[in-house]
Amino acid sequence: MAPEKPSPETWVPLAAVGRPHGVRGELRAHSFNKDSALLLELDEVLVRFVDGPRKGESHEVSIDGARQGNDAILLKLHDVDDRDAAEAVRGAELCVRRADFPEPEEGEFYACDIVGARVLVGGEIVGTVRALTSYPSVDILVIEGPNNRWEVPLVDAFVAKVDAVAGEVTLHTLEGF
Repeated sequence: MAPEKPSPETWVPLAAVGRPHGVRGELRAHSFNKDSALLLELDEVLVRFVDGPRKGESHEVSIDGARQGNDAILLKLHDVDDRDAAEAVRGAELCVRRADFPEPEEGEFYACDIVGARVLVGGEIVGTVRALTSYPSVDILVIEGPNNRWEVPLVDAFVAKVDAVAGEVTLHTLEGF
């Protein structure tokens, strides 16, 4: 049985809000996927507070405007009208409905689609993908087994196959981890 995939209505974190930009309420959004332009195309996001006194709060909000900046996406949310309001959103996550993601290209997948996937070595289940972490030099699969936790580089030398539809990741080996 395949692990449960995010439903089309599931909100997926796409960016973190950084410091305000200017005095009219624009925010700097730092995308978790530097190659994604999805925030530039959307009409609304979910603002989810992950730390601080508002931890656990969230609300949907319209996007009044978005443009690419040098190191971030500059975003104007409908309910953020000045620098103080922009500062109050700092540190929140901007989430997007899974249904708003474009279809991945052949051989590509979204991290949210493989979290929870079974991990197999030699046809035997050894654990579950708990996260996909990006380091400057390589992406890492965080795998949790019954008695172990591994960080396996997401490269062909270690990963034989990623099947997001079946919810399976097949590794060549776990030797050396």
